Amino acid sequence: MMKPIKKLLPLVVSLVTLLVLAGCNKGLADKNVAEIVQSDQKIIWGVKNDTRLFGMINIKTGAIEGFDIDIAKAITKEILGDENKAEFVEVTSKTRIPLLKNGNIDAIIATMTITDERKKQVDFSQVYFDAGQSLLVKKGSDIQSVADLDSSTTVLAVKGSTSVVNIKKAAPEAKVLEFENYAECFTALKSGQGDAMTTDNSILLGLQTDNPGYELTGGNFTNEPYGIAINKGQTEFLAQVNKALDTLHENGTYDKIYNKWFPNLKEAE
Repeated sequence: MMKPIKKLLPLVVSLVTLLVLAGCNKGLADKNVAEIVQSDQKIIWGVKNDTRLFGMINIKTGAIEGFDIDIAKAITKEILGDENKAEFVEVTSKTRIPLLKNGNIDAIIATMTITDERKKQVDFSQVYFDAGQSLLVKKGSDIQSVADLDSSTTVLAVKGSTSVVNIKKAAPEAKVLEFENYAECFTALKSGQGDAMTTDNSILLGLQTDNPGYELTGGNFTNEPYGIAINKGQTEFLAQVNKALDTLHENGTYDKIYNKWFPNLKEAE
């Protein structure tokens, strides 16, 4: 009678181990904010690491830097009392929602536009950044606005972003090539695979800053409000994030961070 029990023992141990590991991997899903503070847990933020001004790897230090990063740290400090309790995981426009839904991250702060379609999957904080979609072209280009995009032009955009949907509506005759991230997209523009790159003006401004041979053109043809995405059901966490954002606006921290990263943004709009 003991033999079957011995055979089952390894299976039982494996199942228990899996359950323990699953519990360790959970972020905020089963904890309220008070429990997070007491347990010394971190907030895991999904961020971009290829988007200058918002989230970009500093080659010298290996750290991710940008507006989104600083805002996430400031929110973490307001909620948990220590900005060092902010942990960052790389996401792309295509992977960010799946990573959130799977529990790999607690929140997304990654140039994510608030849309009705996305609200079906996640909850959003209040708007923390107002952006608008624009075009980046090589200086001297004949393209002066979205109206100049026709069947003879190719526009480059990032997969999984609202930019693809918007440009197809604004310039239905133009050919659209999609890439995995902004770095690949801009490399394609430089190599002549397209006539213009499109995404939010703030992201394009970051590319222009490093590449003076390119310029934003035609102004903004959409309104793109950025929000922090949090998984459905995390009502207390969402409330704490919104409360923290209110505090950052009230005490001047938000303006300080904004002016650090976007001193010339108003001039470019």
